[in-house]
Amino acid sequence: MRLNPSVTQKNFLSMLGILIVASGPYRVTLRSTGIDLMPIDDALKPGHYDIRPYSRKDTISITDEPCITRILSRTITGRDDIFRARIRERDGKCVITGVVNTEISWNDWTGFEAAHIFPVSSEEYFVQNGFSRYITNRIGPRDTGINSCQNGLLMLSNIHQKFDSFKFSINPDDGYKITCFDTDIFGIDGRTLDPICRDHNNEKGVRDELLRWQFRQAVLANMRGAGEPIFEMDFPPGSDVMGEILSGPEPAKRMEAELFSRLSGVSL
Repeated sequence: MRLNPSVTQKNFLSMLGILIVASGPYRVTLRSTGIDLMPIDDALKPGHYDIRPYSRKDTISITDEPCITRILSRTITGRDDIFRARIRERDGKCVITGVVNTEISWNDWTGFEAAHIFPVSSEEYFVQNGFSRYITNRIGPRDTGINSCQNGLLMLSNIHQKFDSFKFSINPDDGYKITCFDTDIFGIDGRTLDPICRDHNNEKGVRDELLRWQFRQAVLANMRGAGEPIFEMDFPPGSDVMGEILSGPEPAKRMEAELFSRLSGVSL
């Protein structure tokens, strides 16, 4: 994780709350000053931080909660077409950068993509862990809600790739602030998710519970150990896609994610 301006003492402590498993309260201290962090909005200072329990009887460890293997989500089925259309209709802009699509009247969406918050490759996990209950506009008993517009955001193509790689996330519990976990080359760190997509009184509005899950996954992916591997996403025509996947990091997990992503929405 890279330290960007959006990271405050308060949200750093909240991130540690995701990573740390503790049997009792603990303190986080900047080693160079000996000063404990407080849940305030002051910027986090660079340096080494020590995490210690207040009581010697208590223990601290890093969570072993798994982080899902995520690949770039693409619209490849009929259900995805509906998802994309509803996201475009609701947002009309990249809700991360604020860039408006000025060519809507020509139905030209070049450079804009509908991104799933919860990826279609993890639809089974989505259902088994009860996330589908947060989708209130499902159509029929067989609709899991994974392709609901409540599970999507419109983004510029390059921003979408960063999102699917967990390079940034949106924290609904911190004013929908965007936090970059990598170098902020697109200038989005500290921005706020556009309100157009998050009207809680609108059946089309994105759901906080799904944003909260994605933020948790991003913390696990970027702040634990060396972080999760970065997958190659750019496969020009004629590329040996299978060969590149098999020679890349965690090929078995990626192949499984690719398979489930392609099978999502296929009726038997």
